Order: sequence, then C-alpha cells, then structure tokens
Amino acid sequence: MQEFTRLQGLPALVTGQTRMLVLGSFPSATSLARQQYYAHPQNAFWRLLQALWPTSPMPGADAYQQRVDWLLDKGLGLWDVYASCEREGSLDSAIRLPQVNDLAGLLQRCPDLRLIAHNGGESFRHARVTRSLGLTVYRLPSTSPANASWTFARKLAAWREVVALAGLV
Repeated sequence: MQEFTRLQGLPALVTGQTRMLVLGSFPSATSLARQQYYAHPQNAFWRLLQALWPTSPMPGADAYQQRVDWLLDKGLGLWDVYASCEREGSLDSAIRLPQVNDLAGLLQRCPDLRLIAHNGGESFRHARVTRSLGLTVYRLPSTSPANASWTFARKLAAWREVVALAGLV
C-alpha cells in the first residue's frame, strides 16, 4: 500500500469585514510550495478578480501580500474546505483522508460574512455544512486549469453574478 505525506493547507485570509468567502478544496502543489492561494499561473482565479474590478488595479503576481490586501479590502476572503489531506499531485480526485477546516468557527472571526462561494465541485460537496451556518451558499465553476470545459468568459459571468449578489461589485 502506497503511503502519502500529510499535507497542511493555508490559513484563512479573512478580516472582520469579510462579506463573501471563496472556499476552494485544497491548495495545489504549486500553491503549497509558494504558500500562496491560487499560485499556479494557469489558474484563472486572480485574472477573474482583476476582470471583476478592472478600475482597481491588482498588484502583480510577485506582490502576493499586496494582492491579498487588495482582495481583503474588497470584502472578499479565501480559505479551503480541507485543512489537511494526503494527495499526490494537485487534482481534487487524488485527495485522500481529508480533515475539514473549522468552518463554523469562522463566523466568530467574520461577523459580516453573508455568503460562501464554493470554488468547484469538491468544495461544494460540503455545501450542507456551509448552509447549516445560516449563510447563502453558491457553487462557482472551478478556476482550476483542470476545468477546461468552461471558457474564461463563461467563468467570469458566473463569478460576476455571485460577487454582485454579495454586493462587492
């Protein structure tokens, strides 16, 4: 039987003013190596956000902390459903023995939180848990390059709709 290394996820990026939380499944190998959310250059996450707020220039990829501050200033937070797991590679289908993050505890840190958007299907598998928090919950198309069946324009339209419902655009 093959043994896998237990991987630890990234901390929640939230403030007391976070109104919408994007929940991924678990960071890619690239994101874990860089300790940055959505660090893989082919992931559409940061490009989608720049397209949502075109009049508010987003710092470049080399200025990650400034990107995080830019995101948080907009009322948007980031986290993942899983705190840790075993996985070889980066695909959600390879996740084994996941440990779920303390999603309920997040409400104490984010009193203005009104909406959770699951970034992709693996994250959305936990919608029952996020709905039990009394928040509005949506499933968004994954920004991962593995989700090649959705064009950038189609992803952008779906993301724009949910971000608008949160009152962030």
